[in-house]
Amino acid sequence: MMKATVYTRTDCPYCVKVKQVLTMVEAQVTEYTYGEHFTKEQFYNEFGEGATFPQVVIDQENVGGCTETVKVLRERGLV
Repeated sequence: MMKATVYTRTDCPYCVKVKQVLTMVEAQVTEYTYGEHFTKEQFYNEFGEGATFPQVVIDQENVGGCTETVKVLRERGLV
């Protein structure tokens, strides 16, 4: 089973969408929320200055945001 970690913030439509897509492909999803599980500094240290939400890590590989995640899932034939 594919494991995905999603770094989100509240009121982020792309965060909601990427979680829906990952659930649809039956990925095991762990979610971390900005302000609750990590700070802006921790987020930028992990993903780089200017990184946007969401950030998705699939099987320990940082794939990026919503668009990049859907692209990776398409390449794997899952969507």
